[in-house]
Amino acid sequence: MKNAIMLKKLVFILAAALFAAAAVFAAAFAAEKPQTALAAAEQQAETSAETDPSAEGETADGDDQKGTVALAAGIAVGVAALGGAIGMGIAIAKSNESIARQPEMKNDIRSGMMLGLVFIETAIIYALIVSILIIFVL
Repeated sequence: MKNAIMLKKLVFILAAALFAAAAVFAAAFAAEKPQTALAAAEQQAETSAETDPSAEGETADGDDQKGTVALAAGIAVGVAALGGAIGMGIAIAKSNESIARQPEMKNDIRSGMMLGLVFIETAIIYALIVSILIIFVL
């Protein structure tokens, strides 16, 4: 019964961390300016003509957007790692407490703890992979 409650707490902490990471990404993409068809045609006409000083300002906006996305990805990975670290700490503390109360169940408790830690770490690695993909794809 206690293991089920502990597992529910770990899942809740992990879900909260992933939700926070998604909120950070959503905020980064909300700052993105939609480009109208007229603006796209003007930009294409400018690129076909000679380079003028106003074109340099447009690349600075693109750099700002990439910087914002990279910052959001870093924050998302940090939040996911923080949530995972808290969940792992709670799981290890509770398993050590359980082993202290029932030393004869040491192997069963330890194997269950390791399985839970693997699942938590997998979610953190997924957050890292998604962040890296967002940085390099967008």
